[in-house]
Amino acid sequence: MTARPKGTSKLRPWMLISLCLLTLEVLSAPVAECASISSASSDFYSQQRPSRDGIGKLYMGREISFVMGHRGVSWLERAEREKEERTDLVVDGMTLASDAAVADLGAGSGHFTFRISPRLPQGRVLAVDIQPEMLAVVEQRKRQGSYANVETVLGTETDPNLPAASIDAVLMVDAYHEFSHPREMMTAIVKALRPGGRVFLVEYRAEDPSIPILPLHKMTEDQARREMESVGLEFVENRAMLPQQHFLIFRKPERSSLDGPDHG
Repeated sequence: MTARPKGTSKLRPWMLISLCLLTLEVLSAPVAECASISSASSDFYSQQRPSRDGIGKLYMGREISFVMGHRGVSWLERAEREKEERTDLVVDGMTLASDAAVADLGAGSGHFTFRISPRLPQGRVLAVDIQPEMLAVVEQRKRQGSYANVETVLGTETDPNLPAASIDAVLMVDAYHEFSHPREMMTAIVKALRPGGRVFLVEYRAEDPSIPILPLHKMTEDQARREMESVGLEFVENRAMLPQQHFLIFRKPERSSLDGPDHG
């Protein structure tokens, strides 16, 4: 019998199903894609033998986890999610201006995209994902409601494909820990933010072993701060308002070295 990975003894049935779907997604990926994911692309990364739910690629000492595939849409949209994670508090906590441009990065099925949309009557929300299948789900849901301010954007593993200085806020919910190229992605995000723009990072709390999530799908506040601050973001606060997750807020300085010289 294969040994169960550490930490799975407390997993609920839907979490185990999600893990199985995730594994199938990875096994079905093209060989070239897997090679790209597992290879170190810069001096910021190192390699080790992959753990059960990781890709063996380390960034600032943290092993990057596998990506949740599009077959996990039902888990993202499970009926009990709002009660378990208080997703309503996430949107409330963003305190968005009505004309803001917001990127839901790693949007998946659009769970947060369609909750943010009504808050931006003069603004727009960009659902960004690297999986066309996820964006197809968002487009289908968009057609079923009044979401004219929702746009889908196909990103890559290294770039969200957002124009420079074009957005006011970025939301990443349980997605950042899966980025195979976090340094490149966050550098691109900082460029896409307007001066003073905010990053909202929501990740399961690794400091709490009682939270029934696999270890690589959690992050400590210290780790998150080190990674965000390394690309020039300023830490604002960590609001202790969610049952299981950190709600970390970062801000792009009014002047950033990534913006280039001032030609004004």
